Amino acid sequence: MVNSVRTDLASEAHRLWRASPERVRTLDGVTAREETLRGFSVTSVEILNDTGAKALGKAPGLYYTMELPHFPGRGDDAFGAAVSVLSELIRRCLPPLHSAPVLVAALGNPNITPDALGPLCAESVLVTRHLRKQQPELFADFRDTALCRTGVLGTSGMESALQVKSLCRALSPGCVIAIDALAGADADRLCRTVQVCSSGIAPGSGVGNDREKLDSASLGAPVVAIGIPTVIDASFFSGDEALRGLFVTPRGIDELVRHGAHLIGYAIDLALHDGLTVEELDALLA
Repeated sequence: MVNSVRTDLASEAHRLWRASPERVRTLDGVTAREETLRGFSVTSVEILNDTGAKALGKAPGLYYTMELPHFPGRGDDAFGAAVSVLSELIRRCLPPLHSAPVLVAALGNPNITPDALGPLCAESVLVTRHLRKQQPELFADFRDTALCRTGVLGTSGMESALQVKSLCRALSPGCVIAIDALAGADADRLCRTVQVCSSGIAPGSGVGNDREKLDSASLGAPVVAIGIPTVIDASFFSGDEALRGLFVTPRGIDELVRHGAHLIGYAIDLALHDGLTVEELDALLA
């Protein structure tokens, strides 16, 4: 958290640090750069040490933020290109997997639309663990992938991290991919950016409802976290401190979250299963 502003996006935290008049222009322990991939702007922020982590309020690791003018639906011409770019960013954050399985953890509350990104994304994740066991000759080229929908503490009575830990002990994954809705600090970027990072995630941290972290230390496996900012603290853009803790979300959040979840799900599939195309995923997920 930078200057008491809540944001889950490392790119926003870095921008806020640089914009603050009392800060130095360069920050020890943090590197940042921008690139364009297939027409999409991508910002990378790498937090190298504890100095950078303390300054930006983020764990050390690599953070990519992909910006889109809008989240394309499946029928949009830009969908394939967006999926391709996002899958590349996911692969950059994945550890060497070799033949190790992957566990995808869909976090969030399906009954609260701005928090439903994970459960909705789960609908587009290609689950293969059971298929590889039942028909190994047909699915030998697919990665062993399992999926869990954790729900939230208020509906399950269990921390998300507790559920994922238990599954990690049973499955011994080479990596966990966690999907969750995020909080942002720029209203113009809500539901228009995707963050992929290699450092894991602390569910609810962006809205002041910190839960147990999902990271390599807690799970015993590397954690790649993917999310979309769906809410912003109203006090940040209104200037009214009385509104601090009141979170707002864009109009049309239902459609925006569904498009974003579809995009992330397909990107995860392409990142994990070599050689697949968007069209083939359409058939496999139908």
